[in-house]
Amino acid sequence: MDIGRFFSAEYNGSKDFKQLDVPTANATGFGSAADDYMERGIDLNEQLIRNKPATFFMRVQGSSMINAHIHDGDIVIVDRSIKPQSGKIIIAIIDGEMIIRRLEKIMNKIRLIPETSKLSPIEIGEYNDFKIWGVVTYIIKSL
Repeated sequence: MDIGRFFSAEYNGSKDFKQLDVPTANATGFGSAADDYMERGIDLNEQLIRNKPATFFMRVQGSSMINAHIHDGDIVIVDRSIKPQSGKIIIAIIDGEMIIRRLEKIMNKIRLIPETSKLSPIEIGEYNDFKIWGVVTYIIKSL
């Protein structure tokens, strides 16, 4: 199986955070002049997740997508609410196995294309138990 553990996006975000919510440590009651220029940090959940209930984080195992810059141990963000289109990288379940591949739809034929020359494409036939689980939206890498 190409996909390891997956995690749900349970983070609620910080969009409700306001400048007035920042406490000051000045005992005299006057805030620092620099407090007016303090910026909120970057919240990666707000930047990378469009639909929280339908978004999952999955760790990739294997090298089937190395030419798409998805390597063993990378984390992919998968959104189950996005409609899969030809050319998108998807998570699919085929005959009980969860895999990551590029989707190719031509006429009435569906193929799952690996991004390595070591593997061949998978033709989806009428007798395959096949389901598209979600669409990959981002890749998180460790350097």
